[in-house]
Amino acid sequence: MSTRTSALDAVVFGVDVQSGDVRGDVSYALVAFDGEHVDRDVVSRRKLRRLIRDEQPAIVATDNMYELAENKDALVHFLGELPDETTLVQVTGAERPEPLSRVANRHDVPYGKDPMEEAEAAARLAANNVGQVVSAFTDETEVKVSRGRSTGGGGGWSEDRYTRRIHGSVKKRTREVESELQEAGLDYEREVTEKYGGFSNAVFTVEGRPRDIPVSNERAGDVRVEVERVRRDGIEFRPLAKRRDHVVVGVDPGTTTAVAIVGLDGEVLDVLSTRTADSAEVTEWIVERGRPVIVAADVTPMPSTVEKLRRSFDAAGWTPDRDLPVDVKQHRTREEGYDNDHERDAMAAAFGAFDAHKDQFERIAAKVPPGQDVGPVVARVVAGGESVETVLDDLRDDGGDESAEPDQPDNEQSPEQKRISQLESQVAQLQSHVESLEDTIDEKDAEIDDLEGKLSEARSETRKEARKDREVTRLERENRRLQGEIDEKDDRIEELEGKLERLKALWKLDHSNFADVSEAKEGLTPVKVVEQFTSDAIDDADERFGLAEDDVVMFRDASGAGASTADKVVDVDPKLVLRNGGLSDVADEILFKHDIPVAPADMVTVQEVDELAVAREREIEAAVADWEDRAEEREREQNAQMVDRLISEHRAGDRGESD
Repeated sequence: MSTRTSALDAVVFGVDVQSGDVRGDVSYALVAFDGEHVDRDVVSRRKLRRLIRDEQPAIVATDNMYELAENKDALVHFLGELPDETTLVQVTGAERPEPLSRVANRHDVPYGKDPMEEAEAAARLAANNVGQVVSAFTDETEVKVSRGRSTGGGGGWSEDRYTRRIHGSVKKRTREVESELQEAGLDYEREVTEKYGGFSNAVFTVEGRPRDIPVSNERAGDVRVEVERVRRDGIEFRPLAKRRDHVVVGVDPGTTTAVAIVGLDGEVLDVLSTRTADSAEVTEWIVERGRPVIVAADVTPMPSTVEKLRRSFDAAGWTPDRDLPVDVKQHRTREEGYDNDHERDAMAAAFGAFDAHKDQFERIAAKVPPGQDVGPVVARVVAGGESVETVLDDLRDDGGDESAEPDQPDNEQSPEQKRISQLESQVAQLQSHVESLEDTIDEKDAEIDDLEGKLSEARSETRKEARKDREVTRLERENRRLQGEIDEKDDRIEELEGKLERLKALWKLDHSNFADVSEAKEGLTPVKVVEQFTSDAIDDADERFGLAEDDVVMFRDASGAGASTADKVVDVDPKLVLRNGGLSDVADEILFKHDIPVAPADMVTVQEVDELAVAREREIEAAVADWEDRAEEREREQNAQMVDRLISEHRAGDRGESD
């Protein structure tokens, strides 16, 4: 059993059904264990989930994961709700769990049949790294950037602009998300769906969990961002901790070396396949995961590399009577997951050795007293060739058992003689092991000499590769910059193409009252449309398309004109002002004073598409001429009124003198 400090780094929750049915109304016995203190409570399903969310325990431990969810879908949902810092552990094993009482007895943990006692046993077992972590999600996260609203509309140019704006917003947010992932140093893959004006969606598959990613769920305007962990195909189990128990090791050597670790209960604990690790690294990987009792191969005779590995651990060897057929290996590993045929072959070898010794393991376990670890006994019996009784006696002697009688019959060995025999046997084994290691050292020395010669060549090649990598990095950075410029140019091209299409549409308009223009080869004059006769509207129009001298300006609503706005128009000095609605006397007087022609908009036929508008030159000239006629008449009237006023003032002065 793995050792721990007296107090855990975090809290472990032990859970067991107290009453009710998990498919309906249920209550749970809950034990919170921190390594020293135990808190007990009976809680509802809702309160349990709230406590897990608020307390964020390191482990939620149970003897059966389906006591927390009624089926697989509900279990996946429960796992998805767990905080990132919390894992679900089934302390009784993986797909074929053992009774909780047996597991607790094996690890010397107090056990009782009461739900609260079972919950406490589960918590204490998990705190001692016993059990399998239950997982439904990988360590990858999917970040999806998509449209925040539908692009459907009433049709026409407005809908096109609306759709382009949404797709442009999705594209912009995609670039921002990608930049944030790069700044965080996260590995990712990106897939985008390009649509009119930008992207309709983009999906990033990121190596990391949601807590590692600087992006969260959001929905703002045109864009929605969703962050979800990537689900596995099913439920996966893995050991809560790598413990150095006694194990069976299967090895498949070759260009790709595969190793499978199987426990003495026949459960696969871990699998490795590598093309780069040498024998020392493979040995270290095995040592971290267990103490080999048997090292096995799936072919006979045992390959030399596997034999060296077996001798290095002083373990028993196993090979089949003949090479294992592929169909046999596939059938034996059908319930296990593996990434390639090498891992399958390594597992098949380990299973073959386990099947061959299974009965022996069970006989040994039956003779080992409760509470005592079976692994050391199996190792000495299987690998060392000792009897179970001798090993148990030896272990009792090591534990301080001095109850043996001093006098022994001549045909029996005294405890001291037994111990001497055991030590002599161990010395012989160690001497054989030393010789094997010395042979290995000689081989390694020769290999080191060869590798040192290659090292200098590799260093030179590495420097060349480093220079090449730096150049590639520079070119990739330059490529990203240029790609950004291209994207900006593409956006500008799309904008200009849209304007070009609208201009084409303008010239294709079917307006019968323009037929005479075409026949007479007359020209068209642009008209610049201003929404209101106000300072803000005039400034906005000037900023969007510019107002210049000799322009024809049309106000959709001239009723808001005042002295300051009239002065703005005077500063522009347009050729003609077309008005819709009445014009204030103040504005009219200022425009008249500065010789700015003003005419009602209905005097000129104006055709519009978006912000573009045109009118016939001859109608513009006619409106200007009409204003000039009216201006002359208005000036004559003003002069006449002025003469009448002067005469009246003169007469009034004469009468005053005569009086």
